[in-house]
Amino acid sequence: MILVLDQGTTTSRALLFDRGGALVASSKYPFEQLYPQPGWVEHDPMEILSSQLAALTGVLVAADVKPERIAGVGIANQRETTILWDRRTGRPIANAIVWQCRRTAEAIAQICENEETSLDITKRTGLVPDAYFSASKIAWLLDNIPGARAQAGRGELAFGTVDSWLIYSLTGGRVHATDFTNASRTMLFNIHAGCWDQKMLELFGIPDSLLPEVYPSAFDYGPVRHPSLPEGLRICGVAGDQQAALFGQRCFSLGEAKSTLGTGAFLLMHTGDKACVSKNRLITTVAASAPGRDCMAGMEYALEGSIFIAGALVQWLRDELGLLRSAEESEELALKAPDTAGAYVVPAFTGLGAPWWDPEARGAVIGLTRGVTKDHIVRAALESIAYQSADLISAFESDAGIELRSLKTDGGASANGFLMQFMADILGIPVVRPESTEATGLGAAFLAGLSCGFWRDLDEIRALDIGANIFTPGKIDRAALLEGWHKALARVRTQ
Repeated sequence: MILVLDQGTTTSRALLFDRGGALVASSKYPFEQLYPQPGWVEHDPMEILSSQLAALTGVLVAADVKPERIAGVGIANQRETTILWDRRTGRPIANAIVWQCRRTAEAIAQICENEETSLDITKRTGLVPDAYFSASKIAWLLDNIPGARAQAGRGELAFGTVDSWLIYSLTGGRVHATDFTNASRTMLFNIHAGCWDQKMLELFGIPDSLLPEVYPSAFDYGPVRHPSLPEGLRICGVAGDQQAALFGQRCFSLGEAKSTLGTGAFLLMHTGDKACVSKNRLITTVAASAPGRDCMAGMEYALEGSIFIAGALVQWLRDELGLLRSAEESEELALKAPDTAGAYVVPAFTGLGAPWWDPEARGAVIGLTRGVTKDHIVRAALESIAYQSADLISAFESDAGIELRSLKTDGGASANGFLMQFMADILGIPVVRPESTEATGLGAAFLAGLSCGFWRDLDEIRALDIGANIFTPGKIDRAALLEGWHKALARVRTQ
């Protein structure tokens, strides 16, 4: 079997997959979300590690699997989240700054005042300059943690996204590494040359001594050596969660696309071996590849659009507003309402992501009347995920010159049947949901399995019998609904 560590924004999970791609067992542990100031989001790196270790141990015990039955270990991780640690002690010097955190938005805005610099960042890294990515988070930690910059100057500190932190910790500090997909999310990596970009490092004041080595996604990262874990495990594949999901959905070819509906919603479309330059403020990123492909001679790419709030919106309805007893109840309430009674929810809690990139926008409920009930609000909230997806699909098709024929979905929110059907309706194309929604974990498993020989090649993976549910579009007034959405969106946008 293949063991996968799926380290997400709110939970650390461990999953076991068999040769048929079926999920054998899983274990998960939530960890605390920290909000020290409005717009700030943090995690305790030690809690990330401890929860991931607990999940790993838990899944082996639950499935009664011996380490010698594990052919390889894959890692999928929340991206951009930034950790600095002391190389001597292996301990973090501060809490991790999470990808959602907006504390460096002002610093990015100042950089973007110089249009030439802003365009150069995009040209080199494929990214739209934003606080979302790691570079400004690293700079903030160096400038605000006492002694950090001096320590970095002496080579005493290490930087990593969550994958690097796990690799370093699990290998007993012997391996400080990341893969191409995670490196491409830092705003420090030249996606065309396949290396750290010295100009970007100078722009953000980041010494290269902090940085991990960069390797392909399907690669032997070395043996696990941790006192709480059994011997014999080996890390064979690593990818950022969204690229892992693209691979897990078997979107290996030009024009294939997927949407992962987790805390946020992330849409990726494979663009082959060409880095497609977006005219619609999408992100150009590195796609995970099979062995022999994600190297400089054959690097593959994707266009990506990020929606900051998706599943987190259902959590807000449940935890902050008390409109739901459980996330599953959202589907039941949405189906009670034939429409939203004219209400729209714009979930810009931490700004708007692609294609708008408006960090100062804030959420709103538009179109309230006395007749609007909680059922209407819940339905409007779910519909907002589909509307944001429609905006991104339109941008994808414009940039790539490709008309999407279907959209594959995964992630926790994809279990919501109402949302899947409304997405198909508003997009006007079939929405395909695998019977197993574990695409992120499966992608990491495929990468690790290809690396260690568990699967021979992509053809064997394509041939796996993984069932799917298909939601076909119904007849609705798409134009009118989208017009209402864009009017609501205009009410909250600041750019």
